[in-house]
Amino acid sequence: MAERPWGFESLRPHSIRTAILPILAGFLERLGVEVPVVQAGMGGGLARHELAAAVSAAGGLGTIGLLAPGDLRAEVAAARRMMDGPLAVNLLLPFARRAHFEAASESDVVVTFWGRPTRRTSKIWIHQSGSVEESLAAYQAGADAVIAQGVEAGGHVRGSLPAAELLARVRRALPDDYPVLSAGGIADQADVRARLAAGAEAAVCGTRFLMTDESGAHPAYKARLVAAAETILTELFGAGWPARHRVVRNEATARWLRTDPRGPGWVRAFHKATAPIFSRAPAPMQLRMAAFQDPSRPIFGPAAAVSGGPATLVEAGPLYAGACIDRIADVRPAAEIVGALTP
Repeated sequence: MAERPWGFESLRPHSIRTAILPILAGFLERLGVEVPVVQAGMGGGLARHELAAAVSAAGGLGTIGLLAPGDLRAEVAAARRMMDGPLAVNLLLPFARRAHFEAASESDVVVTFWGRPTRRTSKIWIHQSGSVEESLAAYQAGADAVIAQGVEAGGHVRGSLPAAELLARVRRALPDDYPVLSAGGIADQADVRARLAAGAEAAVCGTRFLMTDESGAHPAYKARLVAAAETILTELFGAGWPARHRVVRNEATARWLRTDPRGPGWVRAFHKATAPIFSRAPAPMQLRMAAFQDPSRPIFGPAAAVSGGPATLVEAGPLYAGACIDRIADVRPAAEIVGALTP
């Protein structure tokens, strides 16, 4: 496959063109996205309409994370009232039902994650993958683009390769003109420039947008991230979703990850055995269950501490964050972050 001549041209109108990305394929332009910055769709209330609308209005692609179908539909409508830009919805395949896809169809882009890539929407479809094999499967299934997620990513981590290495491998395996976005470990403009220079269509950022005024994270959660300098890849918060996730340490991890960062073996076995039951529980029921989590009881689900929710989850729930957390030390407006990330 021919090698691509990498360089960059900013998509922002009237901006000075720099020499980092050669020719931006028409994918982002087709979506109406002005700058190659995509906000990750963090579920459970972390990425609602306020954050998604702010990112899209600033020229990037804002994404609403997974919620119950009715709530998801309401969030899409609320974002539409706030801005005219493109909008994405992120659906987690282990939990997404037909009603979720119906609600997501009112957005412009549907992003899927964690499962066999299968087209279930007539909208632009992007699948997030953690390997070359999964990226190829998404391409063959008709995905319009893929997100290659590196192991540095916060939240649930699909693959095991560093983001730069995975991007290079996926880029080599797929056609030259097929859009590949890159996620994992992106904190600043230099990171975005590096991913674009390596062949990414856009950079997908989670942690940097989690730490914004508009994100739905609980204020105490944001404060913990500002003070944090490292993360841990674990399986401790896996009730209902027994998968690896990257988090900042709290009381729960301090108590239960003393000998194995993955978590006690019996806890992980319990998560796998009960996943078929817990994953089918309605979202409101899962949130009620999460409210009773305590650091002393090692049954922890994936629900994060959100504004208006139980503050107890700051110590008894997952504090999702990427490995780049040591390079992010403030909470700022989302539009300002989009500008700061744009090459």
